[in-house]
Amino acid sequence: MKSLSIFGTSSDAGKSTLSFALTYLLHKRGVKVAPFKAQNVSNNSKVCDDGGEIAIPQHFAAEAISIPTSHFMNPILIKSGSNNSAYLIINGEAVKDVEVHEYYKNINSLKPHVKKAFKKLSKEYECIVAEGAGSPVELNLMDKDLSNIYIAEEFKTKIVLVADIERGGVFASIVGVIALLPKALKKNIIGVIINKFRGDIALFDDGIMILEERFGIKVLGVVPYKPFNLGFEDAQSLMGYTQDHSKTIIKAAVIKLPHISNFTDFEPLVADAQVELSFITNPSEASHVDLLILPGSKRVVEDLQWLREIGFEEILKNKKKTIVAICGGYEMMFERILDPLHVESQIEEIKGFARFDGDVIFKEKKVLKKENYEIFDCNVAGYEIHNAVAKKGSKKHKNLYGTFVHGFFESDEIRFKLFSKINADYRGYNFQEYKKRSTLEFALHVEENVDVDFIYKALLKG
Repeated sequence: MKSLSIFGTSSDAGKSTLSFALTYLLHKRGVKVAPFKAQNVSNNSKVCDDGGEIAIPQHFAAEAISIPTSHFMNPILIKSGSNNSAYLIINGEAVKDVEVHEYYKNINSLKPHVKKAFKKLSKEYECIVAEGAGSPVELNLMDKDLSNIYIAEEFKTKIVLVADIERGGVFASIVGVIALLPKALKKNIIGVIINKFRGDIALFDDGIMILEERFGIKVLGVVPYKPFNLGFEDAQSLMGYTQDHSKTIIKAAVIKLPHISNFTDFEPLVADAQVELSFITNPSEASHVDLLILPGSKRVVEDLQWLREIGFEEILKNKKKTIVAICGGYEMMFERILDPLHVESQIEEIKGFARFDGDVIFKEKKVLKKENYEIFDCNVAGYEIHNAVAKKGSKKHKNLYGTFVHGFFESDEIRFKLFSKINADYRGYNFQEYKKRSTLEFALHVEENVDVDFIYKALLKG
């Protein structure tokens, strides 16, 4: 059986969600399948079952079909670096900060890692669903493209193209991308999926006919827009979440830091009918919320300085305000942040907001853990990704809750304990049930509108 590449005509075309859905639906048909992305650029990551660190979409897709998560599913991960640099993670482990120019100059040195990871998964699974990145035909970058062209050429994958009709210019984008692909790859294209359609789908019947009859491009389906508030890859996709505020009794706000990370922490709040969640960048917006959240950050010192410059310090020191500080946000709440080895910044010492006693200090070796934790008198499943360490992994002082642990809002118990103190009418809900139901509903939505059987048969033909 052949493996499958998911190319997009642009960034944010919906490759991640459709890659997940097709992985799920192939699994449903009895295929032993695994998700993959050669190179991901995101501050949003999770700790795998094997102890490595990978981006959210591949982790989410693997969990959805109940297979072990592995660093082989995303061998190259890039996070925000200082100035014109990137923070490089290879095979689940942090390596170093590299200049972007240096990264692309040495891109060929990363290909063996990608090749090894893909081959390793291919030994365990009969089909790999390989998500692409951006557009596969950025002509000035095609020789440096690990996620699209390299995978498709090296492993002769079949290709499904995803086009976002919401952007406009859908015909030009589809025909243009296919025209610019290397000749050897064109014959491996199964077809195109038109994504994020709004309105009467019959209105695109002529569009299907034009693509198929005039250009010979198989249209695999037209997928109507459907919100899916899970598995966010980046801040851009996160901002597309939807909520119904008709039953809201609690207002919560996340400070949208310039280098915000691990924002999937807030998926349980997005899904909570009784919580209205917003992302704010102005201190005046914080005065109207019941709960203020200081999230994780990939550049803690820089984001701490930004908070001061913008004017958040006063409200973050307000002892009457209920505040939850997570990972990087937690680090900011101590008296001092120390970085003598310049792990994250050239600044060796900076004052924190001093809501907790003591210091945090950056260590060269990153903490990567995935386990059960006792947090605020609740037992929760979560994970840790951080270089800074403190004497305690979690602290509570009056209305301030701080922890290194990501994912704890997925605990129904801890949400109820925290939110019922804010509003006694809070009832809560079962997040895991919601997650399972939403995942199935979205996959079935794709199945109803895409000819998955045609894709399945094309993969079997090889």
